[in-house]
Amino acid sequence: MKNAWRTLTVAVIALILTVPVHAQFVVLDPFNLIQTTLTAIRSAIQIENQIQSLENEAVMLENEAKNLSSLKFNSLSRLQAILATIQQLLNRAQGLSLQLQQATQQFARFYPNAYVGASIDQMMSDRAQQWTNSHEALRTTVQVQAQSQQNFASDESVIADLIAQSQGAIGALQAAQATNQLLALHAKQLIQAQQMAIAQDRVTALEHARAVEAEARSNAMRLSFMTQQTNYTPIDVTIFPR
Repeated sequence: MKNAWRTLTVAVIALILTVPVHAQFVVLDPFNLIQTTLTAIRSAIQIENQIQSLENEAVMLENEAKNLSSLKFNSLSRLQAILATIQQLLNRAQGLSLQLQQATQQFARFYPNAYVGASIDQMMSDRAQQWTNSHEALRTTVQVQAQSQQNFASDESVIADLIAQSQGAIGALQAAQATNQLLALHAKQLIQAQQMAIAQDRVTALEHARAVEAEARSNAMRLSFMTQQTNYTPIDVTIFPR
């Protein structure tokens, strides 16, 4: 555009310079005409620059609007629902409680430090409860493993949707939101791994505790038979009636 105006300016000046000069009939100052023409050309160029600047600003505003456009997709509820499936299994866990206060009380009750002075019935009752606790912990772990396996399909679906949203993002905000949701999925998988570890470690801990208690019971029962005192009352037994 500037080149066109320059060409026009040169043409106007050349035209003016080629006009014959007759002093007695001159009514137009050619130099004023040139200055006026140049001023008009400069004004036109300035207007053109302003128009171009406005167009650039419009493009910039459009891009900013795209960058601020929010992502119309939210996977948070799906991720929370997947996590809730495992948490429900842990909440329904039988045997030794997963609540701190109750677990502390139950462990002190069914896994005592020693069985000195305890009756045989008490030791057998504790042994049965300890076996139940280990069995229920193992059952919960198996259920959590099975549920985690089923959750893989949901995770894959969420990943596919998030990647599609990320690739189709039209602005920085949408891309950032899609990335944040991918990070949320990663955090969900870490939480799920922690839930699995809790269930597995619970089985291991209860089995170790059961082994320790079994040894303590054995020691207590052995000591009860090795005492110098008579722990029973002899009675007469008739084998052959008269």
